[in-house]
Amino acid sequence: MTISTRGAAQAPAVLVLEDGRTFRGRAYGAVGETFGEAVFNTGMTGYQETLTDPSYHRQVVVMTAPHVGNTGVNDEDDESKRIWVAGYVVRDPARIPSNWRSRRTLDDELESQGVVGISGIDTRALTRHLRERGAMRVGIFSGDALADDATLLARVQQAPEMKGADLSAQVATGEAYVVPAIGEKKFTVAALDLGIKGMTPHRMAERGIEVHVLPATATADDVYAVSPDGVFLSNGPGDPATADLTVIKAVLERRTPLFGICFGNQLLGRALGFGTYKLKYGHRGINQPVQDRTTGKVEVTAHNHGFAVEAPLDKVSDTPYGRAEVSHVCLNDNVVEGLQLLDQPAFSVQYHPEAAAGPHDAAYLFDRFVSLMEADRA
Repeated sequence: MTISTRGAAQAPAVLVLEDGRTFRGRAYGAVGETFGEAVFNTGMTGYQETLTDPSYHRQVVVMTAPHVGNTGVNDEDDESKRIWVAGYVVRDPARIPSNWRSRRTLDDELESQGVVGISGIDTRALTRHLRERGAMRVGIFSGDALADDATLLARVQQAPEMKGADLSAQVATGEAYVVPAIGEKKFTVAALDLGIKGMTPHRMAERGIEVHVLPATATADDVYAVSPDGVFLSNGPGDPATADLTVIKAVLERRTPLFGICFGNQLLGRALGFGTYKLKYGHRGINQPVQDRTTGKVEVTAHNHGFAVEAPLDKVSDTPYGRAEVSHVCLNDNVVEGLQLLDQPAFSVQYHPEAAAGPHDAAYLFDRFVSLMEADRA
């Protein structure tokens, strides 16, 4: 990625997909070039949380909502210490943000962090193209990075693909840290940071859990050194087929209560013996309908995933760690959205129950994790 951070508002820009389709607009954020996987997000709000979600590492995010940046950028809603998206695509950026918490414009924030973006393109046409052809590699070019279309296309086609990418260690914390319980401490949880969002340990802390956030490279000895009542597997970027499952299998063997979300759901699935596969264009947004098959209730949920677990929807499966079943399913396309073991305390979901910026239909899953730890202690 090469970047120049001045003059973005006036610079012409072009977005080039790996199949050769191009879209022309104006630079938004930094001027330069960037590469990644083109994906679209259907959320109408929550762009600040999206930008700072480590799961978007090496992805160029297309916002389907036409107006972006209306509420500016504040100092409270970041999910991590930086923007992680590789690039940003919007149709109509806000000229002037309007919100009492706003401290700066989204354009200025993207520029200051060197995030190359593009505005003024037909994001509906781009989204329809990605739905029909699938998520694919993309480049955004502006300023001195502009060249003829053939040259730009060749550069996009040389960029690495998401399939086979091992990215968790690139976004995870380098050192362990502790998020203290709010109020009375009831439990200790070891959370493997595979790309964790800041709101996740906060949701656990609200329930009296002291959360020890450990690097993605943590060993089973590191996990049990904190004497955990439960283990949490976070969200994160990349292909789950590249991940080391040693720690997860150790936790399952010791029958410690286990809860995973998103990437953590995929890793639990692989540890149980299920496969994972790349979705055509993934689920990304805060408006995805999921049914909890254990209760029959339908939740509106927040998603960000391009891979999914391949497990049978309508039967109980035998695994090395006991019986398992699909607990949640996406009502749009029947993708597996959750797993649970029937013979020991372990479960996971494919979506984000911490749900910043919302919705909060799935917050009960943290209570379910607490119940597993209570039962294990009894």
